[in-house]
Amino acid sequence: MLVKRFYDAKLAQASYLVASTGTGHAIVIDPNRDIEQYLLAAADEGVAISHVTETHIHADFVSGSRELAARAQAQLLLSNEGGPDWRYAFAADAGAVLLEDGNRFDVGSVRFEAKHTPGHTPEHLMFLVTDTSADDQPLAAVTGDFLFVGDVGRPDLLERAAHVAGSMDGAARALFHSLRVLEPLPDHLQIWPGHGAGSACGKGLGALPQSTLGYERRTNWALKITSESDFVRQVLEGQPEPPAYFAAMKRINRDGPPARAAQAAPDCLDVDRLAAVLEAGTLVIDTRPAAAFAKAHIPATMNIPLNRSFTTWAGALVPYTAPFYLIVDQHGPNAHGLQEVLRDLSMIGLEQVAGYADTAVVREWGASGRPTENVPRVDAGRAASMAREHAAIVLDVRSRAEWSGGHVPGATHIPLAELPRRMEQLSGERPIIVHCQGGARSAIAASLLLARGAAPVHDLAGGFNEWQAAGLPSEC
Repeated sequence: MLVKRFYDAKLAQASYLVASTGTGHAIVIDPNRDIEQYLLAAADEGVAISHVTETHIHADFVSGSRELAARAQAQLLLSNEGGPDWRYAFAADAGAVLLEDGNRFDVGSVRFEAKHTPGHTPEHLMFLVTDTSADDQPLAAVTGDFLFVGDVGRPDLLERAAHVAGSMDGAARALFHSLRVLEPLPDHLQIWPGHGAGSACGKGLGALPQSTLGYERRTNWALKITSESDFVRQVLEGQPEPPAYFAAMKRINRDGPPARAAQAAPDCLDVDRLAAVLEAGTLVIDTRPAAAFAKAHIPATMNIPLNRSFTTWAGALVPYTAPFYLIVDQHGPNAHGLQEVLRDLSMIGLEQVAGYADTAVVREWGASGRPTENVPRVDAGRAASMAREHAAIVLDVRSRAEWSGGHVPGATHIPLAELPRRMEQLSGERPIIVHCQGGARSAIAASLLLARGAAPVHDLAGGFNEWQAAGLPSEC
């Protein structure tokens, strides 16, 4: 038996290739849209992908299951649980085998048993994995978004992301009862989860790539609680705001994600063409690091740095209904290249990139006589002084849980993902001092405020961490 884990750091998402080395057959579980990585890995290992499946309808990335099954001429297997509203609409057209609780199937000598584990989503399946060439008992569980290292999948997404009113409490109770499925399973059972630290599909995921059920019984808060009411309260408490794009992903993955079409390379813009794009009011995203953007940027551009959080904030802040342009480092010391950016955006279904410019365009913009802007940074002491004198609005763009744990007295709270639709709350002539916990989200927020023509904007250096380190007052 062969197991290969694939991990996308920007999505904090794991998928798995499990192969029967004796027969040369393999299955891919929870593939993302970059299907070439699975095809290449299978070829390298000398196995053929004969089956493709997924644990549930994903909310945080476009699934690659349908496309991979078609490319590999493999059997697609999908959940038939969850009721009519959360069954795969494309299953029949794709020739999928539908799985229900207790169903088993073999991939060579490797046996899989589907266990219905609703809570995170109604249709969720966990797969018990048995290498029948070695033993008749399962050695691992592919847990998807049911059980993570140190946490469980959040049960509030249907209500808060897909807008299914009143579903949150029932989903939390279903998740509590799903955890009972684990009780007869042995401590040595390996846990192969669908996400790692940084995913928005839970609130406290550990960074270990995998675990064992015994270790989770000792360390995972969710497996220690025996009261259903206590579990419901704790699992719903403090969940971060789901990224805005989650609703679109749920619909796309339920109804049938399209195969990625071959795309012509986007146009490369010079200074004059970029100026015309901005004059027309079209969104331009500058992917440089926040410090470079703060030092000098082209007015009306928005900064979403190309780092591990890039897809999260692109999905939250970039409309899915209109074309947009990019500023990308193609040649400098921080070069990532246009293709990496396009791949990352494609993973969450953002494919309406109309053109791009190299980061050198910022320097060329200034050389052409056009003005650039910067984002002034203020330290905690100066920010406190301006707030006391009512000389500025303090804007906190952290999550609700962070805000509840302590915040600057008198601050306005708008989580970053909600800022585009709530910006009118900041109307006025006073400057805005924006902050988050450490400075990453506030840099994005400052660029968004400036791009929308807000009053003078300052970024609080070091965020709320520095505010607290300076001994300044806070309230809950």
